[in-house]
Order: sequence, then C-alpha cells, then structure tokens
Amino acid sequence: MTETPIRQAVILVGGRGTRLGEITRDIPKPMLPIAGDRPFLDHLLEMVERHGYQDIILLAGHLGERVTEAYDGRQIGGARVRVLREPEPLGTGGALTIARDLLDERFLLMNGDAMFDINLRALEQAARLSGALATLALRTVPDVSRYGRVVEVDGQVTQFLEKDPNHRGPGTINGGIYVLRREALDLIERLPCSIEQDVFPLLVQRGQIAGACFDGYFLDVGIPESLDQGHRELPGVRVRPAAFLDRDGVINVDDGYTHRVEDLRFMPGAMEAIRLLNDRGYYVFVVTNQGGIARGYYGLDDAHRFNQAIQDRLAVSGAHVDRFYLSPHHPDGIVAEFAMDHVDRKPNPGMLLRAMTEWPVVKERSFLVGDKDTDVEAALRAGVAGHLYEGGDLRIFVNSILASGRQD
Repeated sequence: MTETPIRQAVILVGGRGTRLGEITRDIPKPMLPIAGDRPFLDHLLEMVERHGYQDIILLAGHLGERVTEAYDGRQIGGARVRVLREPEPLGTGGALTIARDLLDERFLLMNGDAMFDINLRALEQAARLSGALATLALRTVPDVSRYGRVVEVDGQVTQFLEKDPNHRGPGTINGGIYVLRREALDLIERLPCSIEQDVFPLLVQRGQIAGACFDGYFLDVGIPESLDQGHRELPGVRVRPAAFLDRDGVINVDDGYTHRVEDLRFMPGAMEAIRLLNDRGYYVFVVTNQGGIARGYYGLDDAHRFNQAIQDRLAVSGAHVDRFYLSPHHPDGIVAEFAMDHVDRKPNPGMLLRAMTEWPVVKERSFLVGDKDTDVEAALRAGVAGHLYEGGDLRIFVNSILASGRQD
C-alpha cells in the first residue's frame, strides 16, 4: 500500500499570554504583530503551507473571536484554514478534544506562540519510522534554565524534567512541534488537560513517545524579552536563497508531455536533492513549461494533479517543494487563452521573477537547474545562476553546486 503524507496541521492559539502583560489584553498572543503589522501567526501559517499541508485547524481560546474573524475560512496558498473555539479553558490537550471528530489519523501539532524553523516533512518521516504515538521536534539551546528539559536516548524520549532556573547551560528542549496519532487523545480522561504535562508523561511510561533533534531557528514569544528578539530577528528568518528546478527531465522522467499521475517516475537522486535543499534552508521552486496545455493535450487540472503527486511522494521522503510555478503557454497552441509566447514561458524569466517578488529571496545565492538551454537562459535573464543538468544523480549534481559556491 502506498504511504500517504500528513495533510493536516493543528495550531494551538488559545493561550492568554499573561507573562506579556497589557499587550495581550485585547489581542491573542499568537496574533501580536512582529516587526511591523504582520501577526506572528502569519509566519507560522506560511511555514506550514509551504511544506504542503492543506488543512489547517486553529484551536482558539482567549479572545477566540479575534482569531475567528481574522482567519476562519481563509485560503493561504494551497491550504484552507478553519478555526475552532474552546467553550471554556481546556488546556492544550483538552483543546484537541473539541476537534476530535475532525482530526485525521495522523496530524501535525504545533504551539502558536513559538517558531521552530525546521523541515516539517523530515519530522513527519521520523515519526513514520518511529511508529510512536507522538514524535517531538527537539532542539538544543545554550541556556536551558527557562525551559523544561527533555531526555532523549536513541530517538526515544525517556524523561521530562521541570524547568529549573538554577540549572543553566546547554540542554535539549521541546521545540513545540509534534506529529501525533489521533489515538493518543484516548489518554485524556479529564479536563482541563495539558498535553505536555499530562499526556506526554503517560506516553513516556508506555515507551510511545519519540524525539528527533533539529537545529533550526527557534523563538518563543511568551515573554517580553523574546518578543523583542522576534522584532529584531524574525523578518530575516524568511530571507533565504532559492533553488529553481525545472520539472520534466530534472525532477521526473520526461516521456514527452508527461501529465498522468500513473506515469510519474523520479529522476535518480531527485527526491534526495530536494531533501538536501530543504535541510540546507533553501526555498525550492519548480518552474516548468507545460505547453501541452496550450496544445490541448491535457488541462491545467491534470498538471496540478501531477504536481500534487510529486509533492505527496516527496513528503513521504521527508522533502517538499515550496511552490510550483507553471506556464501553460505555447505560441503554436490551439487553446486560445494560452496560444502565445508569454512572459512566463521559458526562456522568458517571468516565473522566476514572480517567485522572487512573492518570496524574500537572496538572489545572489540562488540558482536554477534545468535540462534545456532555455532553462539556463531564463535564469540568466532573471539574474540568477543557471546550471544545465544532463542526467545522472541529481543529488550529487546539486551538492556539487552547493559545495563549490557556483550559485553565487
């Protein structure tokens, strides 16, 4: 049976933010603006959506009407957002009980007041390999005194230690992102309930909680000092280089106007190359000419289904594409609306330029990999390095680009 990726992400946004004082009197903590008018929660939603999660549930409590008004029913990229509100404070575990009937068998769960910039699909892969009811994203911090500590041995969490202001120095902490199986909620016997303090210790006793360590940027906005830190640092976290990848002949085998999901075959090392780029912190954008649409061989929906199949297969391997861009145009097309040499059709640079407008890309460190001279020309016109891929292991090819600095 083909493994299916997790499509659902749940974000806990019900905390009162008492340690932040008056600034959370009229606004939920996750909606506090960071470095301007952008709510902190928007950063989390962007991260979740670009990893390919399509069903996002916000579990709201304190001032939940503000969350509902701002987010319920919103479409963010390829994801739909729903908001559920606690009738009364139920704790982080209890909040999940109000969504029980909507939860998938496996789902991503994260705290709405912390940013942990990691490859979420890598955490999902670790959860799949562990088979545990809960898998936690863990991080080592230089000063563990303001956090509770986590003891992890060979991928299994064996102990949670209370916060100790007198215990300073480096340590491993809970990063606030989890992959859960819905059956873990069966351990909730009374409300209110904290998933961290009530459910996770029970899972430790049963040997059913795993941990995977990551070293991405971490920020908890629960106290004034860290909120100030977010104002200074968080906008820069979004700024990163991009890898632009052609699709047919680079990611998947090009059989000529390839568009049927059943014909999807990955090029050697393609999934591993994308995982490498994800782990290195690159945006990964697919930029693909799909002139077969203009020629009437298949439709836009067929191309989108094929792209989704790529995303699904990548997710199972711990990888993802941040955004797919496609040009359905061809000057010899028979479909009138696409029968043209559009600015998006390579060698024109439209798709690359649009991506660099929509995302905060470090242009000087970005690059394109394509299998045609038109791909490389599009890159040069967009002002980024272009590399011609002529077959072989794509991961080795991409790694050589990263190692040599030729993306600069």
